[in-house]
Amino acid sequence: MIDDGHPLEASLGYDFADPSLLELALTHRSFTAEEDAEESNERLEFLGDAVLGLIVSTELHEAWDLKEGEMAKVRAAVVNEATLATVARSIGVDEAVQISRGEDASGGRHKPSILADAMEALIGAVYLDGGLEAARRVVLGRWRPIIADRAASPGERDYKTRLQEVLAREGLLPVYEVAGSGPDHSRMFEAAVRVGGEILGHGVGSSKKRAQQAAARAALEARGVADA
Repeated sequence: MIDDGHPLEASLGYDFADPSLLELALTHRSFTAEEDAEESNERLEFLGDAVLGLIVSTELHEAWDLKEGEMAKVRAAVVNEATLATVARSIGVDEAVQISRGEDASGGRHKPSILADAMEALIGAVYLDGGLEAARRVVLGRWRPIIADRAASPGERDYKTRLQEVLAREGLLPVYEVAGSGPDHSRMFEAAVRVGGEILGHGVGSSKKRAQQAAARAALEARGVADA
C-alpha cells in the first residue's frame, strides 16, 4: 500500500483523503496480473480523460477569446498522449507507477501510453477524492502554461507538439535552448532542439516561440517525418 505523504502528492500539489485512490491510479493492468491486486487504473483513466477534457475546455472558454474550431484545435494539441506523458514524467509518475516485472524490464516506465494512462487516472482519482475544484487546481497547475502556449496562436502549425509525439514513441523528450540577439525593436531569436547531447534541429524567429517551432520543424524534416 502507498502510505500517507507519498512524494507524488507533493508533486501534484494535492493530499489524498483516501490514499487507496492514489494507489489505484498508479496500478497498471500488468501489475494486477502478476501481483495480488484486484483492480487496475483503467476505470479511473476513463474518468480522468473526461475530467481533463472538461477542465481544459472550460479554461479555453473562460480565459481565451477563440472560435469553436480554434478551441478544438488547442484542446487536441494539449490533451494527447505525448503531453500527458510529459506531465507525468515531470511529477515522477514514471518512478511511482506500479507495473509488472516483465513490463518494467522491457522499459514500461518510459512508455508514453502507460504514463499517459496513469496521469489520466490520477486526475480521475483527485476528482473522486476532492471534487471538481480540486481536480481543476491540479490540472491547471500543470496545463495552464501549455494551454497558453497553444492558445496564443491557434492557427499556426504546431511542430513542437508533433516532434514531442514522434520522440515520445522512443521514450525521448526534446529540450529547447533559445538565445536572443539584436536591439529590442528588432530582436531575433535562435533556437536549438536536442535530445541528450544530440542537436536535432535549429531555427530562427522573431519570438522565442517561433524560433522553437522552426527548430522543431527542422528536426522533423531531418528525421524524414512526412507531415513536417
